[in-house]
Amino acid sequence: MLLVFLAPQLQAQTTRNIPTTEGTDKFVKLYPNPATSYITFELQKNDKGLTVQVYNFIGRKMTEARISQQKTTLDLSDYNRGLYMYHLVDAYGRVVESGKFQVSK
Repeated sequence: MLLVFLAPQLQAQTTRNIPTTEGTDKFVKLYPNPATSYITFELQKNDKGLTVQVYNFIGRKMTEARISQQKTTLDLSDYNRGLYMYHLVDAYGRVVESGKFQVSK
């Protein structure tokens, strides 16, 4: 009987509409992804003054760096293998873009 209650709940979660960033203009392109020793954030718009914040998947902030050039490269030597989230934050503290990248060592 427990499975009867779980199955509709799981189905509801998979059919939920989740907003995506497809078709919208991105602020940054990052590469290589997956990364091994470094990752480069390249601004797609001429919008300097952004800050990139990188978090591991348990929510620990790994890096915070101001993006002052068209391309900013982060050293990943202190990063373990896994998935990481990034937030681009504008001068007012608003998150303008979020995404993820993978480190594979």
